[in-house]
Parts: sequence; structure tokens; C-alpha cells
Amino acid sequence: MSHRRAAALMVLVTLLWSIAGVVSRHLDAASGFEVTFWRSLFNALALSVALTLLRGPGLWHELANAAWPVWFSGLCWAVMFTAFMLAITLTTVANVLVTMAIGPLITALFTRIFLQHRLPARTWLAIVVAGTGIAWMFGQEAQSGLSLTGTLVALAVPLAAALNFTTLQHVGRRRTTADGTARQNMLPAVLIGAVLSAALTLPMAYPFQASVHDLGLLALLGVVQLAIPCLLVVRLSRELPAPEIALLGLLEVVFGVTWAWLGAGEQPAASTLTGGSLVLGALVANEVLALLRPTGNLPAGPTS
Repeated sequence: MSHRRAAALMVLVTLLWSIAGVVSRHLDAASGFEVTFWRSLFNALALSVALTLLRGPGLWHELANAAWPVWFSGLCWAVMFTAFMLAITLTTVANVLVTMAIGPLITALFTRIFLQHRLPARTWLAIVVAGTGIAWMFGQEAQSGLSLTGTLVALAVPLAAALNFTTLQHVGRRRTTADGTARQNMLPAVLIGAVLSAALTLPMAYPFQASVHDLGLLALLGVVQLAIPCLLVVRLSRELPAPEIALLGLLEVVFGVTWAWLGAGEQPAASTLTGGSLVLGALVANEVLALLRPTGNLPAGPTS
């Protein structure tokens, strides 16, 4: 695959991720945990079919004998899938996406703590600036009397993503395990996460209120907004350098806020624009410098 085609596909991935907010705003009756349940269920069904076609019946034996990193990664995916969609129902799309955008910086911090990676000064500065942007958003929401619940729930997404991608890098660094066998395939963890998310939210989703129209939209989210881009980004991680994936992943914020503005009339608040500018500016500066002087940063990965 050429670099140009890989980059174009990564833009497509972010475009697919970004539709969640605007699509959820057109639901008739489904809300809260029910939205998360149906999206995760359709995601799990799509991944089951796709991974079975890709890997054959051995997929299920592989899942049954998966090592702890696969299940831990699956749990992280479950938190990401669940918290993202729940946050979308509690606060604005812009708040959720800007909060999630700090994921690459939290990942860099976690790799420093858990994997002893050295962080350049520019990354520490970016963490401080992005943290200031998020704090500004929190402070303005508190002063205006708005609920912080949605933004706090959204914060669980980059935290889980940071743990997830730290685990993936830890596994990826080892060509073989201690007993000499091939390193663990982590792709089934995405399916585990989807199944866990659906199972955990099922009790809280009942009684179901989703209309046929809602189910169609939630199926669209599960298949098009999650399953397809998740599979694509795993493939693209072998073609594009990690800083470039992180930089292109920031387009999700731009696309998502624009969709919500144009498709649902959800204009970002001034505090979100100010805080978001700090977060995105810090991230773009950090990733551009990383491209000029590679340091092995992690990809942003799917944050929704």
C-alpha cells in the first residue's frame, strides 16, 4: 500500500468515527445506556462476522485461550465504547471530542510511567497546555451552572485509550513471548470490548424504547462508525508512522464538531472553542515536531 493511499484511508477512518455525534442527535426515543447497548451489539455482530471471515473458525479458539493482555485491552475497549456514547447523550459533541483529543498526550504520559519511555520537553509542554485547555472548559461549565457529568464521563475515553495503547505497545515490543511462541494477536480484543460493552449496558438499557428508525441509525453506528474503522486502523498501523496517525486522528474533532454544527444545529460554546483551540494547538505542534524528529510516539487510535 502506498503512503498516499494509507493516509487517505486514515482520513476516511476519522471521517467515519466523526459521525457518531450528529447521528445520535437524530434518534427518536433511545437514550443513555440503551444507545450504548445497541451500538455495541451491532458492533460486536459486525466484528464477529468480519473476523471470522478473516481468521476462520480459529478465531473463537484464540479468544478462549487469549492471554491477559487481550482481555485487559478488551476491557479498555469496552470502557471506550461505553463512555463515549454515554457522554454524547449527556453533553455537547464538541465537549466530548475535545476532551477525547488529549488521548495521545495521556498515552505518552502512561508510557513514561509504565514503560519508562523518555518524553521530550515538547511533549511535557503539550501536556501542560492541553491540560490547561480542558481545565478552562471545566471551569467555564461550572461557572455557567452546566452539568460536568458528560465531560467527566468523556474523560474516561482517553484514560482507557491510554491504558489500552500502552498495553498494545508493551505486547508489540516483544517479537516472541517468554516461552518462545509468537506474540499475542491483539485484534480480537476489539471484539471482546464490544461484547463486554453490550453485556454491561444491557441491564441498564431495559426497558427498550428505541424505534425502528433508531435501530437503523444505531446499526449504522455499530457497523460503519465502529467496526469498519477499527479494522482499518489496525491495518493502517503497519503502514503509517505513529505520529502521523496521531496527527490525522485529530481530524475526528474537526469533522465531528462540524457535523454536529451543520447536521444538528449544535453550535460549540465559546469556552469549548477556547479550550479546544489550546488542546488541538498543543497536539498539532507536538505531532508536527514528532514528524520532523521521530520519537516513537503512539498512535491516537480509535477514541470512540
